[in-house]
Amino acid sequence: MLDASRPVPHGLTVGLLQWLPIPGDVATNVATAHALINQAADRGADLVVLPELWHSGYDTQRLAQDVADSAQPLDGPVLSGLASLAAERSLWICAGSIAERAPEGIYNTSVIFDRSGTLRATHRKCHLYPLTGEDHIFTPGTDDTVFADPELGVVGLAICFDSDFPETARRLGRAGATLILQPNGYESAAASYWDLLYPAHALANAQWWVMVNQCGINATSELLGASRVIAPDGTIIAEASRIGDERAGQPEVVLVTLNELPAYDDNRVFAELLRH
Repeated sequence: MLDASRPVPHGLTVGLLQWLPIPGDVATNVATAHALINQAADRGADLVVLPELWHSGYDTQRLAQDVADSAQPLDGPVLSGLASLAAERSLWICAGSIAERAPEGIYNTSVIFDRSGTLRATHRKCHLYPLTGEDHIFTPGTDDTVFADPELGVVGLAICFDSDFPETARRLGRAGATLILQPNGYESAAASYWDLLYPAHALANAQWWVMVNQCGINATSELLGASRVIAPDGTIIAEASRIGDERAGQPEVVLVTLNELPAYDDNRVFAELLRH
C-alpha cells in the first residue's frame, strides 16, 4: 500500500495533447506527437499526456490491421524516441498508449517517462472495449497501476474503458492515488459517460483526473475530444475542443497548472470514509 497521505501535486503544469492521429500512418503520428510535446515544453509544461493509440490511430473498421502493423515492444523506436525527448526537454511524458508487442500477445499499454527519460510505470489496459472489437485485438492486462514520486505524488494510470467502471477509481484511491492519468480514444456516442461519470469519480475519490482524448472523425469512428482536467471537487478546470467545435480535429495543446483546492483536505477525508 502506497502512502495515501501524500498531497495532490501543487503547482504542476500539465499539457494535454489532443489531435486526430491518422489511422495507419505511424510516421506522421510520431512527428505530430514530438511537435506537440516540444510546443508544450516551450510553454513551460512539467508533464504532458498523449491520447490512447495515438501512434496507430483509432478507426474501428481497420483497427486490427493498424494495430498489427504498428505494434512494437516497449523498447521499440516509438517509445525509445519519447524517452530521449523526455530527457532532452527535462519533462515527464505520459506517452498515451501504444500497441505493445509481447511474446504472449499485443497489449494496449500506457507508459510514463520521468524527466531523465527513465520508464517509471506501465499499464496494460484491463477492460477492452467490445463495441469496437478491442477484445479480439488485444490481450487484456490484469492489474491496476499506481506509482509514487516526490514531484507527482501518488499516480494512477488507466486507459479509457478501464475507468468506465467505478471500481477502478475506487481501487486506485485505496492505493493512495491522488492524480489519475488516463489516455483515451473515447467515442462521441459515449459523451454522457465522459461528462457525468468522470467528475463524479474525481469528487467521490478526491482525485485529480487528467484525461486526454483523440478528437475528430475517421471513416468509421467519431472521437469526442474534450480532453480535460478535473479537480478533486469535480470541477472541470480546463478542456480542449470537442467534436462539433470549430477547432475539432486540429492539434491542440492545453496547459493547466494544478493548484491545491482550499477544501481539499475536507474532501479527502470524506472520500476516505466512503472507501471503507
